[in-house]
Amino acid sequence: MPPVPLRQIRANYDARTIRVYQAYSNAIADSALARGNFVSPPFSMTRMTWIKPSFLWMMYRAGYGFKDAGQARILAIDMTREGFEWALAHACLSHPGPGMSREKWMLWKARSPVRVQWDPERDLQHQPLSYRAIQIGLSGPAVRLYITEWIRSITDITEQAHAVHAQVRAGRLQDAHALLPEERPYAFVNAQAEQVSRRLF
Repeated sequence: MPPVPLRQIRANYDARTIRVYQAYSNAIADSALARGNFVSPPFSMTRMTWIKPSFLWMMYRAGYGFKDAGQARILAIDMTREGFEWALAHACLSHPGPGMSREKWMLWKARSPVRVQWDPERDLQHQPLSYRAIQIGLSGPAVRLYITEWIRSITDITEQAHAVHAQVRAGRLQDAHALLPEERPYAFVNAQAEQVSRRLF
């Protein structure tokens, strides 16, 4: 099997939607599940909201839902692939890339409503791997589009996260791995969006 590229988007997706993950408090999760979308309040439209295609990175960030009350509920959001690709095409890196001046990055940042971070991917035990997972931060118009146009469904997967965690704690890593969602390298639908997004890789 060839090595995983350092920066590669891996996700659970089909012809129309891609699944991303977020972790929230009970209040935000319950209102979102009741309405099939995020409700403000308690969801904030003014803060940057981070979406993550990697299940295991979400498990690391939220401690399988046990880290704190603000991340106790793990939600899987199925959003349109067109929206996902729009976000990437309108994103800038959270920090200047290699060889990029801070001035050029500041101009890029000022016109971009989306941020991208590449953080070390994690294994079942939260250990860093040699390749990266993408995080996508939505703000301003990107948050509004996410809420009003891109979201197709929201599913509470907290029990699944807890089940994986239980197997990990018991040392049954093979059984834990069997509970993970299938994630594969992402293939862009929009060739132009892919070309623009390559600035992030």
